[in-house]
Amino acid sequence: MNILILGSGGREHALAWAVKQNPKTDRLIVAPGNAGIAMLAECADLDPLNAAEVVGFCEDNAIDFVIIGPEAPLAAGVADATRAAGILTFGPSAQAAQLEASKGFTKAICDACGAPTAAYARFDAAEPAKAYIRKMGAPIVVKADGLAAGKGVIVAMTEAQALAAIDDMFGGEFGAAGAEVVIEEFMTGEEASFFVLTDGVNALPIGTAQDHKRVGDGDTGPNTGGMGAYSPAPVLTDAIAERAMREIILPTIAEMARRGTPYQGVLYAGLMIKDGQGRLVEYNARFGDPETQVLMLRLGAQALDLLLACAEGRLDRTQVNWAQDHALTVVMAAKGYPAAYQKGSVIKGLDHIAANSQQMVFHAGTVEKDGQVCANGGRVLNVTARAATLAEARSRAYAMIDHLDWPEGFCRSDIGWRAL
Repeated sequence: MNILILGSGGREHALAWAVKQNPKTDRLIVAPGNAGIAMLAECADLDPLNAAEVVGFCEDNAIDFVIIGPEAPLAAGVADATRAAGILTFGPSAQAAQLEASKGFTKAICDACGAPTAAYARFDAAEPAKAYIRKMGAPIVVKADGLAAGKGVIVAMTEAQALAAIDDMFGGEFGAAGAEVVIEEFMTGEEASFFVLTDGVNALPIGTAQDHKRVGDGDTGPNTGGMGAYSPAPVLTDAIAERAMREIILPTIAEMARRGTPYQGVLYAGLMIKDGQGRLVEYNARFGDPETQVLMLRLGAQALDLLLACAEGRLDRTQVNWAQDHALTVVMAAKGYPAAYQKGSVIKGLDHIAANSQQMVFHAGTVEKDGQVCANGGRVLNVTARAATLAEARSRAYAMIDHLDWPEGFCRSDIGWRAL
């Protein structure tokens, strides 16, 4: 098969790595890709948000299967365009992707199908939102309604923080994403990620993970897109997963189908777990980043078979074969992230790290310049390892980091601490 993956981050590098392992893959192209992806696949200078350009590229290159990595092309309707052109596609339609693109839409779906989630209110103006905050008190959660690259959620521990978040959002801090806000009850418990493939009718759980959102050790400092992750997530037991499927995932899939907008792709549910039950924090319409890195290292070549079964509507005849192992990834970020950071610093030592089925450095924000790998983003590398135990996977990942010579980068030293 000729396969096109859209995206340029660590998630797409991990997807490309897994897809490449599968003998069904003849030609693999990633657009636009990055320096790490270029080592295992062709990279194409293509705008993933331009649906017409993507369709034209697929036709010119006889692409059999398109895998859409990030949320922005999904929200822009790229999956609709490729499907309309008769190209097999993994990823939901623009209408179905509203489960991620609009927090308010997700809450309405939860209301309609009775899925357990936090109490909430939705506002399109600052003053009523502030009045609600003053009435409810803190802690409270303020979310930009639209896509904000994983940064539009403020967990306010004080009323002042919540009111400031309202000013930021309606003041344009998150662009169009903040034109409406959803204010939620603060949920206590432990958060974990649950990944389910659905073809619009059938659903197949394909794994659990837990990530570390805050920038500093001990889960301190500002929220980020994720500083590391591990899989499986011990807190998300089989019993909790089964209950979440019954109470949250399957009712959501049924409600989306009932509305005439069936959901096809990966449904990534963030669950807050307390007292043996998961409540929905939010949905994402694509694989998590950096959770994909640990999932793909564990799944390997079968990942492509699973994505194809999803796209072709064969999930009811498909199963996942899990090894009884653990994987852990540590994000190497540019100093200053998630605030201002420098681009362009040279990363040395990558050639001293063996790449195999037990360990990989997935590139998130890199570019090649004059034969050298340079940092080109906030989150730059995902140093990922798997082993029989989580402790062993963690030791292996941090041993890999010791080979890197990149003084302009940093990482957390305690990834996996909740489970360990």
